[in-house]
Amino acid sequence: MSPHAAEMLVHQVTPRIRSAVPNAVKAVGCEDAAELVQDTICIAARLYENAERAGKQVTPGNITYYAIQHAKSGRRAYGQSTTCPLHPATQLNGRAELDSFEQPVGSEELGEELALSDVFSNDQEDPATQAARKLDWELFVTTLNDRARALIERLIEGGTFSDVARSFNVNASTIQVTKHQLRTRLIEFFGANILNDIAHLPQWKQNLLANREAIACKVERMPA
Repeated sequence: MSPHAAEMLVHQVTPRIRSAVPNAVKAVGCEDAAELVQDTICIAARLYENAERAGKQVTPGNITYYAIQHAKSGRRAYGQSTTCPLHPATQLNGRAELDSFEQPVGSEELGEELALSDVFSNDQEDPATQAARKLDWELFVTTLNDRARALIERLIEGGTFSDVARSFNVNASTIQVTKHQLRTRLIEFFGANILNDIAHLPQWKQNLLANREAIACKVERMPA
């Protein structure tokens, strides 16, 4: 950009953009007026550069007008997309709509108001945690003898210790000893806190609840 164009941008285009954008350009999502002003100024600078490369003479009024029109259509300094659901242009065209997970949704059957996050959420662990635990469990099983593996498999199937005892032709006390040995091996392999870790809510669920509680506390502290 030439010095003359830079001077026009700073002294004539920027003040007009600062005055017009907050009222003329619709903010989308988390955008605010200050961010829109910055984006529009960047667009104006790019228009000046393109005009100079093409050898065209433009006025500050023309640059301001077209920069604001670009911003109104959803174009931003970081690009334009009509397929990305998060881009302002996509939302302004009505092709996508973003809703907060804290948005309330009605439930006539339950008789209570739920947040959108309650509808989509569940208490399952994320796939990465499940995969890591599966690998650890498979490695642990390879360290067991046949009797201990049979005991685990029979319990998973809903069987009893007596079934395992009959399968290996041993008495019930021997199976009880195997059970206690298995418990000790589990604690040594996975750690003493394994049961607490399994009972905990997934981390994403804890973060969601903590954020919701923080917002509720902030609302309660606001003056009436």
